[in-house]
Amino acid sequence: MGDLPKGEFSAVTLHNNMLEQVVGSGASELLLHSYRRSFNGFAAKLTNEEAEKLADMEGVVSVFQSQKKELHTARSWDFVGFFEHSRRTVLESDIIVAVLDTGIWPESESFDDKEFGPPPKKWKGNCQKSSNFTCNNKIIGARYYRAKGDYPLEDLQSPRDSVGHGSHTASIAAGAVVSKESLYGFRAGTVRGGVPSARIAVYKICWYDGCYDEDILAAFDDAIADGVDIISLSVGGFFASEYFSDSIAIGAFHSMKNGILTSNSAGNDGPYYASVVNISPWSLSVGASTIDKKFQTLVKLGNGKVFKGTSINTFDLKGKFYPLIWGADAPKYSSSESRVCLPGSLNETLVKGKIVLCDYLDFMEGPLQAGAVGALIRDDGFKDFAYTFMLPASVLGLTDGSDILHYINTTKKAEAAILRSTEEKDELAPYVASFSSRGPNILSLDILKPDITAPGVDILAAWSEATTVTGVINDKRIVPYNIISGTSMSCPHATAVAAYVKSFHPTWSPSAIKSALTTTAWPMSPKTNTDLEFAYGSGLINPSSAIDPGLVYDAGEIDYIKFLCGQGYSSKQLRLVTGDNKTGCTKATNGSALDLNYPTFALAVSLSGDDTYFSRDFHRTVTNVGSPVSTYNAIVNAPKELDIKVKPNVLSFKSIGEKKSFVVTVAVKVGLPTVSGTLVWDDGVHKVRSPVVAF
Repeated sequence: MGDLPKGEFSAVTLHNNMLEQVVGSGASELLLHSYRRSFNGFAAKLTNEEAEKLADMEGVVSVFQSQKKELHTARSWDFVGFFEHSRRTVLESDIIVAVLDTGIWPESESFDDKEFGPPPKKWKGNCQKSSNFTCNNKIIGARYYRAKGDYPLEDLQSPRDSVGHGSHTASIAAGAVVSKESLYGFRAGTVRGGVPSARIAVYKICWYDGCYDEDILAAFDDAIADGVDIISLSVGGFFASEYFSDSIAIGAFHSMKNGILTSNSAGNDGPYYASVVNISPWSLSVGASTIDKKFQTLVKLGNGKVFKGTSINTFDLKGKFYPLIWGADAPKYSSSESRVCLPGSLNETLVKGKIVLCDYLDFMEGPLQAGAVGALIRDDGFKDFAYTFMLPASVLGLTDGSDILHYINTTKKAEAAILRSTEEKDELAPYVASFSSRGPNILSLDILKPDITAPGVDILAAWSEATTVTGVINDKRIVPYNIISGTSMSCPHATAVAAYVKSFHPTWSPSAIKSALTTTAWPMSPKTNTDLEFAYGSGLINPSSAIDPGLVYDAGEIDYIKFLCGQGYSSKQLRLVTGDNKTGCTKATNGSALDLNYPTFALAVSLSGDDTYFSRDFHRTVTNVGSPVSTYNAIVNAPKELDIKVKPNVLSFKSIGEKKSFVVTVAVKVGLPTVSGTLVWDDGVHKVRSPVVAF
């Protein structure tokens, strides 16, 4: 996806002409979408052979197959020290947050436009006409995208959210202040977004069957041209892709060129190594962490034993005991199916009115269909976040689940009671959720990803009333607010903080805003996060400090071009992307990832050779945005296996905007596991902290 040509041009004509050179007549029928507002490109239906032919044509940056991406699915703001009455600026109401997701439920109280004036004058977007959707002065724009035209039957052909996910993420980022809300009494209190006075622009790119690349790019194209300030995207692929074969990385690059930061979810494939999917250095990648409250659902057996399980059980059985049966003992056809309680696998006669022990974790639609009262699930997965089920249920570990099975097999009339969930204090919080995708960045090992962490576990936020609590049709509970978990929830937290910083510093670049978030983040404990920075990046977002970071590591388009040259991209590719014929990769512009002016330091240690230590230099430049006259001292904290030297180790400034450069030399003993330390620039007021990781 290249830059727009200079001067007047017809994108559709240009793109049809290119297609005709590949497929001959009938090209217009194959053209799905022309991107022409913010960058130049198109989506089309092609065979593999035709795609290869197009890729060889003059003026083509890249051709890649459209992939389906997936969604990365009140107390949280207080937990990070960002209270309702924190310092604000009047410019917050001029900030426009673009949410690329499943749409929005406009009737939610979180999107009420009471006390809002008209949209900011910079707004150039619109509210796409739909019979069941109206914008207001809070939701100032809404569009929906489905280039293929085959709308899922379960969905609404409008910007309206029928999944819930988009309403949830939008309200976390910029929802209004709504008091006395909860999910059936859980997480009761005030629900609010991080920037409640900001405006929301909705771009519906995701449907029941996923989010497609051609629609993601169309939304980026519009959002950039519409005049948004921050783009929030809780979506990602199933694995990291090469930068210019990734619709999100491409869209975020053009956003960066236009002064817009893109905030991305890191992914939900943790705790596996190198599972982070949104890894472009010009965007913000956000991991998910816990808050200081967790859910617990007790299970009592007829023999008096009590087990602590995990779930968000909104049902109250009043402590009553019910007969208990193992799914394998109630097969409709096969015990191998009934033991995991799949829909249609259980014998209704044997299960009705009982609690079923199941060996597989899902929404428990099978037990509900068979007439069960409740379900116990024995599962070997992590228990650091809670699921909501369609009937009373509790998730137990394998040991506890096996104890319950033994009780069933040795007791003539086994019975159990499932209690309503309770909220307990989590003394270990914050720690990174097990599902949150981990680094390193598989494309650029010397760029640390994720960048930062934010609350993403058991978050209460707005929901669509076109769906249910679990999203399953047979669930009868329809609610205005719901509790779910994912890096999809952490991403809009970081989006909101970026928007908050932008409201105080409207001229700051995307990289300066990202630097402010990362260098002021709360440090996280390595004892409860053994994957270290590959789990939490720079740490937990700290909104109140982010507006006054002291120093920022700034970078612009030319810096990323140098980085891409060093990554092996050609001058031809980069000229097409930037639209600048002078752009090229030379010895002077062939930049190392180590020297990209990034606010963190990652060193991938080569194991070749007989050297005992591996050493590299990082070149960095900081810009003074704190006190005009100030002196910063370098403070290094590192284990003995990691040697960090800074030259010069004192930086003195005489004015705002002044820049100072320095070199960080990192040496680490070869053969060690991941080790990390920190570099802090300290002027007595600001502590500009950057992690230093060697692996």
